[in-house]
Amino acid sequence: MIRRVLAQCTVSDLARAEKWYTALFDRGPDARPMPGLLEWHLGDAFGLQVWSEPERAGRSTVVFEETDLDAAAAQATKAGIAHDGPQPGGGARILPLADPDGNRVVFSGR
Repeated sequence: MIRRVLAQCTVSDLARAEKWYTALFDRGPDARPMPGLLEWHLGDAFGLQVWSEPERAGRSTVVFEETDLDAAAAQATKAGIAHDGPQPGGGARILPLADPDGNRVVFSGR
C-alpha cells in the first residue's frame, strides 16, 4: 500500500535551489536524507524532494493544489519570485512559476 508521495525537482546548484524553495515555502527544508537531497514535508502524506542532478536539471514539473491561490501569489511576490499572477488553467486558476533551473512549479486553485 502506498502511504506517501514525494514529488521531485532536479537542480544543478543545490544551495541556490535551497534558497529559492525556502523563499517559496517561507521555511527551510524539513530533512536532508542524504548528500545532494533536500525535502520539504508539506503535509502528512506528501512533499517535495529537491535533488542535485546537474545532468537532468530543469526538466521537472510539480503541481500543488493550493487552498488560497492569491495568498500563494502574494508569498511568491514577497519572496522575490517573478510571476504573472494567477491565470485560467485546468478548469480552475493556476500560478505557474519556474525555479532557477527552469523546473516548473505550478500552484492550482480557485
